[in-house]
Amino acid sequence: MTVTSAITPPAATTSGAGSGVSKTTLAKNFDTFLTLLTTQLKNQNPLEPLDTNQFTQQLVQFAQVEQQINMNEQMATLISVQKATQTSAALGFLGSTVTVDGATAKLKNGQAGWSLNPTAQSVATINIRDKTGAVVFSENRNLTAGNQSYVWNGRNASGQQLPDGDYTIAVTAKDQAGKDVSISTEVQGVVDSVDLTQDPPLLFVGGQSFTLAKIKRVVRPNTSVF
Repeated sequence: MTVTSAITPPAATTSGAGSGVSKTTLAKNFDTFLTLLTTQLKNQNPLEPLDTNQFTQQLVQFAQVEQQINMNEQMATLISVQKATQTSAALGFLGSTVTVDGATAKLKNGQAGWSLNPTAQSVATINIRDKTGAVVFSENRNLTAGNQSYVWNGRNASGQQLPDGDYTIAVTAKDQAGKDVSISTEVQGVVDSVDLTQDPPLLFVGGQSFTLAKIKRVVRPNTSVF
């Protein structure tokens, strides 16, 4: 049998944007192309050798398929290592007190606390709401610029002690010129569980879930939170 024409390998297929190239399909194409190329070289007519340009093009295609297979394997390895690292890091937070961006804190034993971070000195109106969204406490307070703690004793405007649970703070503020001042809020709590079935893993703090990227600070055990 004499083979004189160029043979183009089957095109590698992908499983969709962002999902990577099918390793099985690539490997199959790679092996098929190698078999065809070897057969072609063995059976070409010495008097009519394969066109140099066509042969070079096939070699380039051969190299591209091989590189794609290697890249796919390396990506799979990197993803596996990343997941293992995230799992290990998430488990390391269990039992630790962490600080995260948020507005909902848990009232326990007559105390709930937040960290406020005004961008400038201001007069702030602080409202605290229960789970139903009802305002249970409100006050005006002067705030300085920078991070500072705010502790609520769990009593409403009438002085009645409210039950333990989740309460949400909302802060609006204005500076001396009457301009709005931005105030970010943070909450602290103990990481009591970790969900490793999610990607990335989720840390649960006071019934709320956070990714590792949301953790801003970690407090040592027996360290005062506020």
